[in-house]
Amino acid sequence: MDTRIPLLRPARADDLAALADLKRATFVETFGPTGFAIPYPAADLAAFLADAYGHARIAAEIADPAHGTWVVEDSDGALIAYAHVGPCKLPHADVREGDGELYQIYVLRRAQGLGLGRRLMDAAMAFLTAQGGAIWIGVWSQNLPAQRFYAAYGFDRVGEYQFVVGDCRDDEFILRRG
Repeated sequence: MDTRIPLLRPARADDLAALADLKRATFVETFGPTGFAIPYPAADLAAFLADAYGHARIAAEIADPAHGTWVVEDSDGALIAYAHVGPCKLPHADVREGDGELYQIYVLRRAQGLGLGRRLMDAAMAFLTAQGGAIWIGVWSQNLPAQRFYAAYGFDRVGEYQFVVGDCRDDEFILRRG
């Protein structure tokens, strides 16, 4: 039995293809038919995944010092979880220059329950706290486990917005700490 703790580390340029695959897989696992089952039309979902998790975008994020991306790899070197943060882009009147945002934190279903979400969140919070501004998160209004997780880190609901996936509009909550 392999008892090694999965390795959490900053993402590197050579993670690009695996990280893109992981981002697409975790989004579909979370919100697709075997997750929350949001009925995105196939064409809308495909276009969203290609744009949001395309190689060019991820490469730019990894290279940008204003962003932080961490990955977790299992004992075989496969990426099984990630977190991505950067300058706040949420549509809220109180967002200020220097505020940060947790854009994504996802763990493959097969790796859930190992404490990886907490490890990733701690890395993300350390990065964002060092920036000095408030920290923001957008979370789907129906994702109660994520909302409880963020509340444990001191986040409060301060607004709402709609997250766009093609012609679909998901009702999201805006959370803030600080």
